[in-house]
Amino acid sequence: MTVTAPTDQAPPPRPTASPRRAVPLAVALAAASIPMFMSTLDNLVMTSALPVIQADLGASIEQLQWMVNAYTLTFATLMLAAATLGDRWGRRRVFLGGIAVFTLASIGSALATSAGALIAARAIQGVGGAAIMPLSLTLLAAAVPASRRAMAIGVWGGVSGLGVALGPVIGGAVVDGFSWQAIFWLNVPVALLAVPLILRALPESHGRRQPLDVVGLTLVGSGVLAGVWGIVRANELGWGSATVVAALVGGAALIVAFVGYESRAVHPLVPLRLFRSRSFSVANITSLAFSVGMFGAVFLLAQYLQVVNGYTPLEAGIRTLPWTAAPMVVAPIAGLLAPRVGVRVLLGTGLALQALGLTWLALSVGASTPYVDLVPGFVLAGIGMGLTFAPSATAVLSDMAPDDHATASSTNATIREIGVALGVAVLVAVFQAGGGTLTPTGYDQGLRTAILTGAAVLAVGAVATRWLPRTTGRAAVRTGPGTPIPARSPATV
Repeated sequence: MTVTAPTDQAPPPRPTASPRRAVPLAVALAAASIPMFMSTLDNLVMTSALPVIQADLGASIEQLQWMVNAYTLTFATLMLAAATLGDRWGRRRVFLGGIAVFTLASIGSALATSAGALIAARAIQGVGGAAIMPLSLTLLAAAVPASRRAMAIGVWGGVSGLGVALGPVIGGAVVDGFSWQAIFWLNVPVALLAVPLILRALPESHGRRQPLDVVGLTLVGSGVLAGVWGIVRANELGWGSATVVAALVGGAALIVAFVGYESRAVHPLVPLRLFRSRSFSVANITSLAFSVGMFGAVFLLAQYLQVVNGYTPLEAGIRTLPWTAAPMVVAPIAGLLAPRVGVRVLLGTGLALQALGLTWLALSVGASTPYVDLVPGFVLAGIGMGLTFAPSATAVLSDMAPDDHATASSTNATIREIGVALGVAVLVAVFQAGGGTLTPTGYDQGLRTAILTGAAVLAVGAVATRWLPRTTGRAAVRTGPGTPIPARSPATV
């Protein structure tokens, strides 16, 4: 399909960053990563606390689902809009606004006295998280020198994945020692610590000052909302139910309509020219495969250690450290290796190791499996995650002009967030179809098939990396991320 991309109607971009004295790299990393960890942690932080909340608030099973999903849906739906507003109003300003909304909604969640109030507060939390996640990477990329950007992105990526992976563990540990309300009160001191770091270390920056694409936002927001809603409801209603099928088909139709509209829009929410970058396109495919395969497995295996082996949430969390803590060590190393070996080798190896790790775990789990038998699978999966985070983020931004960093980052974050919801829903559905039950003797019956499904998705992602350009990552270090993709009047999409 051939479309005309106007090249002369947008006003010239403002300077991308305000001049500011250099700050230590560690401070910039902390300023960008702490709020992002806080927002990603809240994806799954409630899962271990749901039985306690159900007893305390008298919630139904459906209400418990929406306590988790209300956050995920608003988070995934609004990230693209937050990136556009950050480009126009100032990325740091919108980033700080997102932290404020997230913190106030966390207080509202902690003070909730009914299931409906908690669901509403969680949805508002997602609004704040949508502004935090994509803009944190954009601000970090602008705050560090090009020579150290790959390593910084590696640390950022490791913290991002760690937030999602540790959600159930940290939530369970806090509930075990305090109360379910403490899960949300913890966000308040974290935010108070992050704000002065941000003001010191992350300079204000802007992208293109263009109007918000309201029609595009409505189409993509409705499409993502319908699609994710259908996915998360499918486990209860069935994948073949009329309600779920209508939601999934409707969501897909809205996404197709969004793509068609964006190809003609004067100021598109997502410029389709970004997908002319093979690196950007393949990075988004592998991000989806990673989220679906790995985080669906995290959700099930975190429960396995508690349901089958009888560990408390804290004990289970300690035993998953070979898996969940590995990215914090491996991701910075991957960032340093990227200039030498390129993104394709690291990303393909990381996804392949995760597939091997999950395969090991799938073949090892059982009603009486000793913990030591699981450790090699945890280690393989953890190393693979660490090798994936940094190269994926580098590939997303490698061909992007600075003005496109926020949009590119938020597009990738939206895809990954959808992948988390899809992975949990699909792997739980496979678990249930295989006869798995939440009992010590029945859990492993469906677990093996579900984990092998996750491994297969990761293997597909590993194969997809073969389409990445060989120079991705190495070129980013020579010239620095932000080499613009030239705009062409007649663009083939």
